[in-house]
Amino acid sequence: MKTGNEGESKRPVEPENNIGGQHKHPPLPSLESLGLRDLKKEGCRLSGDELPKMGKFRFQLLADWIALTFAPCRVADIGGGKGVLSYFLRKHGFDSVVIDPVPQELPEKIKDIRSGKQLRFTASDRVPHLNKPFIPEMASDFDLMVALHAHGSNIHIIDAAAANKNQFVILPCCVIDEPLTPPRGVNWFEWLTARGRGHGFDIKHFQINFSGQNIGFYNKTRDRS
Repeated sequence: MKTGNEGESKRPVEPENNIGGQHKHPPLPSLESLGLRDLKKEGCRLSGDELPKMGKFRFQLLADWIALTFAPCRVADIGGGKGVLSYFLRKHGFDSVVIDPVPQELPEKIKDIRSGKQLRFTASDRVPHLNKPFIPEMASDFDLMVALHAHGSNIHIIDAAAANKNQFVILPCCVIDEPLTPPRGVNWFEWLTARGRGHGFDIKHFQINFSGQNIGFYNKTRDRS
């Protein structure tokens, strides 16, 4: 798990409306350009926690990182699906609620990356759900908004955080169902972080060690006084 500070502040390029589908953009920027270390490129021999983990462990790994980065608070787990991330966040003392229009139960079991054993869920392990799409007005009920590959919510989260002084953690995936997208040729990830900086947020980058899209950005600014 690695963190890095942003470079120069700059405003996002004027967006396009996202009408009816996917929108092709350049790949993610390099780790070095985000202020993160690329251990493979540096020729480091990876071992232990540095070894890449399977994508199925992303919820536990992200929850551990959030617990190291933020104090326990009220969390909106946006697009949280079955609630595995919220389950682990609640174990860390966070009051985490899943916001997802599709009601889903926790899986029957998952593998605990720490013990290597199967973790079986029971009815008592349920996490709170709001079975609705996320809308910006919900942000006032939470301190921290988390979006792990949450389609259609990234722009709303950043703008809602600006209005409500929320903290947020975003690992963006694609532009599907987003109300706006950057112009062709402009990177989606960098356009989102530029939007956050345009709101005055001190954006920082991080990487979680699981396979797939594992680079995100976050803001810890929160002042509702």
